[in-house]
Amino acid sequence: MNAAQAKRPRFSGRLTLVVGPSGVGKDSLMHAAQQALGDDPAIVFPRRVITRAANLGGEDYIAIDDARFEAMRKNGEFALYWLAHGLRYGVPIAIEAELQAGRQVVVNVSRAIIAEARRAYPGLQVIAVTAPPALLRQRLEARGRESPADIAQRLARAAAFDLGGEPDVIELSNNGPLEQGVARLLALLRG
Repeated sequence: MNAAQAKRPRFSGRLTLVVGPSGVGKDSLMHAAQQALGDDPAIVFPRRVITRAANLGGEDYIAIDDARFEAMRKNGEFALYWLAHGLRYGVPIAIEAELQAGRQVVVNVSRAIIAEARRAYPGLQVIAVTAPPALLRQRLEARGRESPADIAQRLARAAAFDLGGEPDVIELSNNGPLEQGVARLLALLRG
């Protein structure tokens, strides 16, 4: 924990991290849940900053280049940030104002930063979205963003995906119709 993290106030809101392997349906679940919650001011879904071209689908994100990302990182504009699949991802520091206001902040992150997030935001919750390997492959192939080699790599990472045993982790199986997964996610967010 660095000095800036040590000075962070305790928040009355809760950070909810949504994690899971590529193709598990995190973006679809979160988008549908956000739509279902409408204008509920108690739960917010911040836009991530990603070094990816704009309008590639999946989620509503802020597209920037590597130089701008690095400048933002150096300026302390990210609450959390990471590198995955050759892209840089950041969660804006503005989430802290939402947490301070008592809101639940729901964000899709890499499982690689969960330990760091736990140190910075005590009391968070992790929703681990899962699905069988055959379904992950089918979803990855259907979205058409990855090469066969990339899909194989993502499936290998998915096989190593295990967060069991931690008290702040809740598993959400997303192996059925989207509506079923969304209902499960909404129940967890509202609960």
